[in-house]
Amino acid sequence: MPGILQQQSPETTLQLDVKELHPTFGAEIDNYGFLVFRNTGLNDTTHVDFSRRFGDLDAIRPYMTGGRKPRYDYYELFDAGNVDGEGAVLGHDNPRSHYGKGNAFFHVDSSFNPRRASYSLLRAAKLPPPNTGGSTEFADSRTAFDTLPEDLRHRLLEKDYVGAHSLHSSRKRGSPSFFADLHPEDFPMHRHRIVQTHEPSGRTNLYLGAHLHHIEGLSATESWQLLWSLMGWSTRPENTVSVDWRSEGDLIIWDNTAVMHRAGGGAFEGKYVRDLRRTTVHDASSTAWGLNEKKDTRPGFNSAEKPASQKLQAAVT
Repeated sequence: MPGILQQQSPETTLQLDVKELHPTFGAEIDNYGFLVFRNTGLNDTTHVDFSRRFGDLDAIRPYMTGGRKPRYDYYELFDAGNVDGEGAVLGHDNPRSHYGKGNAFFHVDSSFNPRRASYSLLRAAKLPPPNTGGSTEFADSRTAFDTLPEDLRHRLLEKDYVGAHSLHSSRKRGSPSFFADLHPEDFPMHRHRIVQTHEPSGRTNLYLGAHLHHIEGLSATESWQLLWSLMGWSTRPENTVSVDWRSEGDLIIWDNTAVMHRAGGGAFEGKYVRDLRRTTVHDASSTAWGLNEKKDTRPGFNSAEKPASQKLQAAVT
């Protein structure tokens, strides 16, 4: 229904689950991990306004250093597209293309920050031709925990492992040659427990993703073995789904504390515009800050911290 999101009231329920009330036209909504809204009619202004109803929004203002200017009129909009400041398609060798390769791994938004994200709202502003790829995939990290082998589930609950998250880690993993001089260990990381209670539903969730650099208290080998075991289990085909973008104005909303996501590739890369724009809501749960100091720092983009970070900052310019 075009424009329906612009008609929502401030009392809109945030946690969503669908209960059918009539087979052809009625449903009750509460508690789903992600939702897809087609042809919403949203633009940049209404996208941001609607997002504010979910909570306090993150913004790109801390990243606008060295004279950088945002591509949009709103600092609350994050650029998830493949276009430059003039709207042209980024080439394969563009630094921003290398930066974006890390998004092809399952991840949760903002786990590398001291305060994590709750909801993300991703909108299609312009899409590539049909059948050229560019879908967005999701993995259910709550069901992943529920279905773990009993011995592994018991181990996780007993050990209460803490994960250290780093934007540098996911970017280097996505394009190791381009970021060869970037060493994630040289930068601050932010800490969140791997096993958490998803407060809106009361279910247990695995808080993982590509930003997770290592698990504290384990050797490097043990950490990677456990991490890859958990990621492999969480992203099995029966636990994932791919969502195609059909038209400009399509919007996907997801809960980063209950699902992981990743960007799908395809023939559109380097050829056609895929302009997606995202707002990100700060988590307000009791575990929003993890085990971190409640201080709004953005180590992933501060080139003053380490010279190697300048290349990362240049990649998002």
